[in-house]
Amino acid sequence: MRMIFQIIIMVVLASCQPKLAQVADKNLAQNSSSVSVITGAQRTADYLPKLKNKKVALVVNQTSLINNTHLVDSLLKLGVSIKTVFSPEHGFRGNADAGEVVKDAKDKTTGLPIISLYGKKKKPLSEDLAGIDIIIFDIQDVGVRFYTYISTLHYVMEACAENKIPLIVLDRPNPNGHYIDGEILQPNYRSFVGMHPVPTVYGMTIGEYAQMINGEGWLANQVKCDLTVISCKEYTHQTYYELPVKPSPNLPDMKSILLYPSLCFFEGTTLSIGRGTNKPFQVIGHPKLKSNFQFTPMPNEGAKDPLHKGLECQGEDLSLLDTKTLKNEGKIDLSYIIKYHQKMKAINEKYFLDNNFIDKLSGSDTLRHLIENGKSEVDIRASWKDGIESFKKTREKYLIYK
Repeated sequence: MRMIFQIIIMVVLASCQPKLAQVADKNLAQNSSSVSVITGAQRTADYLPKLKNKKVALVVNQTSLINNTHLVDSLLKLGVSIKTVFSPEHGFRGNADAGEVVKDAKDKTTGLPIISLYGKKKKPLSEDLAGIDIIIFDIQDVGVRFYTYISTLHYVMEACAENKIPLIVLDRPNPNGHYIDGEILQPNYRSFVGMHPVPTVYGMTIGEYAQMINGEGWLANQVKCDLTVISCKEYTHQTYYELPVKPSPNLPDMKSILLYPSLCFFEGTTLSIGRGTNKPFQVIGHPKLKSNFQFTPMPNEGAKDPLHKGLECQGEDLSLLDTKTLKNEGKIDLSYIIKYHQKMKAINEKYFLDNNFIDKLSGSDTLRHLIENGKSEVDIRASWKDGIESFKKTREKYLIYK
């Protein structure tokens, strides 16, 4: 009977056409090592029975695909009663700037209301959830603490717990899930770009992370969410998984995704890391530096007002690095953030932003102070060691893919 049910689902999904989200980005085409992975969203037979006769809300964006069809389209085709769609940073279609306020809207194709969780609020209100029986969360994460989809997950879990609504997380592979690195976030530096005491790179899928949020009592008043995780199949943390669609506007390919944990610290500096170019998170530069490599940030989708707009920046091109090498390195590369501090100091130019945003990104003011005091990468890593070892013990309790 179960096999017949699965066949019916496959036939129905095969007839679906991609309406709400673009199909796989050419820069992120799947390779043979990715094809064998079965995502939580694809395992429809395991969660459709839970949606029968239920009023459903979805937390989704452009990454929420079953093959080339958006989850919304797939579930509507299968007769699921979807009432509301919630969208995270970058919006439902994933084309809004980093930090750009996203407004509520209505989907033109389905007429479904889209409620933004990156506008006036970051947590669903009780009135937003009125009449909702169950919520599905299906968003591709990249495994880095300051990537805000895990903060949205936190607030959705909290709202579900407070309103007694079950949550299903459809798990997806983590492209940076093969290592753990970075400083543990300190409580005084908690923000939407870092809510939990975890390292910069935490080595967990979003489903595993949801279990940790619940299990460690991180929700307000230590409430517990009624959580179900639909796991991936044919996946381990060492699996090389090439994302079928870019997870946000400035992570267009696997090189940018693998470099993101190392280069995002530059968001707290005066240097550009390529927003407003065709190589975001793959280049480093500043108008006052001198080198043989130049780029000029200009407004584009996902970077309407990029840093150093219209100015020629000189620095280096990391897009020439080999993807396999980046993956196998398995650590945050601190050489860039240290090297460019020295370069900017040599020309007497400001490096860290006055608002010390670097502290929110790194998890405390330690990284900034160590760099300013001329400490080496070895010194910085030594300051992380105890925190990482303690976190690994916590993490172990929530792993699905041992």
